Amino acid sequence: MTPKNELLFCALGGSGEIGMNVNLYGTAGQWMMVDCGITFADPAYPGIDVILPDLQFIEERQDALAGIVLTHGHEDHIGALPYLAEDLGVPLYATPFTAGLMRGKLDEEGIADRVKLRVIPQGERFNVGPFGVTFVPMSHSIPEASALLIETPHGRVFHSGDWKLDPTPVIGKPADEADLRAIGDAGIDVLVCDSTNVFNTDASGSEASVRKGLAETIARAKGRVLVTTFASNAARLHTLGQVARETGRKLCVTGRSLDRILKVARAAGYLQDFPETVDPETAMRLPRNKVLIVATGGQGEPRAALSRVAEGSHSIALDAGDMVIFSSKQIPGNEVAIGRIQNLLAAKGVEMVTERQAHVHVSGHPGRPELASLYKWLRPETLVPVHGEMRHMMEHARFALAEGVPQSIVQSDGQIVRLRPGAPKKIGNAPVGRLVLDGDVILPADGSTINERRKLALNGQISVAVAVREGRVIGQPQVRVQGVPVEDERDAFLGDAVDAAFAAVKAGRGRPRDRLREDLRLAVRKVATRWTGKKPVVDVLLIEA
Repeated sequence: MTPKNELLFCALGGSGEIGMNVNLYGTAGQWMMVDCGITFADPAYPGIDVILPDLQFIEERQDALAGIVLTHGHEDHIGALPYLAEDLGVPLYATPFTAGLMRGKLDEEGIADRVKLRVIPQGERFNVGPFGVTFVPMSHSIPEASALLIETPHGRVFHSGDWKLDPTPVIGKPADEADLRAIGDAGIDVLVCDSTNVFNTDASGSEASVRKGLAETIARAKGRVLVTTFASNAARLHTLGQVARETGRKLCVTGRSLDRILKVARAAGYLQDFPETVDPETAMRLPRNKVLIVATGGQGEPRAALSRVAEGSHSIALDAGDMVIFSSKQIPGNEVAIGRIQNLLAAKGVEMVTERQAHVHVSGHPGRPELASLYKWLRPETLVPVHGEMRHMMEHARFALAEGVPQSIVQSDGQIVRLRPGAPKKIGNAPVGRLVLDGDVILPADGSTINERRKLALNGQISVAVAVREGRVIGQPQVRVQGVPVEDERDAFLGDAVDAAFAAVKAGRGRPRDRLREDLRLAVRKVATRWTGKKPVVDVLLIEA
């Protein structure tokens, strides 16, 4: 589909799910992509950590793609680009901080010299094909989060990105009511808006308010204190630097992603007054009540610093009387992983503090009062909810209509919507899907490799090797099992499987080779099913002696 004299919108990720955000705008024969992020795998994808969007729709129209604009530097908005940007072959547009993060990712993949990265200051208008774009500074849990003011021949769009309202921001100067009213006065036809916290009846709160809660909690601690937070939350790092000074503690920062954020933030002009840090070895030599540790891993990531501290495999050690503060929101789906770490810490006698016990975190997404304010200031004709599961987006649409927005259209990944001219209307469907990063290889999320791995994970595997000469078994069939629940009865099971192999060859004498191999496979699997109730994957090696 080629956009004509119209304004089209299509999400290839992030609508109907939280994460993996990819949005396309089309007009005058060209498309502009906004963000290209990842999501993280769950147990349904054995051996997989990262899931990427399938960009088949735009890859087939690559000549019509004018560029990719990045709203901010979170993984669910930029994380797929190190793997996909080179093939797309178009420039990336980002603010200085986001560009710094992006450049580091491209360097790691060895493609920085093959991907054009154009740095645009917030507030400066630039063109991407037929689109005029301006980065509008917004508050979020990462520096330089930006909404996009998108100007086209068929209307003006305010693409919110991830945002909140913060009257006392710690880092940066986001757009305030006057700025947003001015944008609304010039006319906004469509608001494409974050739906994550639409069920929250309260505003998200200011980052500045967290400082008091953290300071009071850390001040009462008698031992070491470890704070875990999202590495990208540079404002929280700034707050923790101030709290370390206030409470007389030396600051230790541990985790590669935290080191990267500190480096990029300083290069972009932020965190200039961040206190000098000490390394983990020095931190462990300090009096227990004189150290504040900041670590990654608050979502239960198995290789992150907090997980290794909890397991006792990190140079930082925590004991009874120490404290861990979870200065972050528990992302749905991570409950089990976080619970595992908290149980390990609890067994050591470590006190844990979350946002339920003290004011140690505020969200980076808007609650209902903030959404209502944005509607009032921008006065859009149409709302398009994005960045949420279907329940979030449907509620967002209902709330906007109740607050006076004239119309809303709820779409999901792959649905192509004509925004203008006329009333918004769904006019087609684009193919959508998921890819997985498996080691260094990108594969279909539901392709043969992952499906085979699921079967192995669920049922186990049996290998059978049989040598045959003139329809008779030569020697002893060899049977090996992996992940089949026979445990202490393995030898008896293997004997039964060998007998089944002998019987299958005898019964199949004179049959074609492929038929005999299948008979062997089914005979051994039947034994496994009789013993275990499961149907393992059975591989047969048939040798003609």
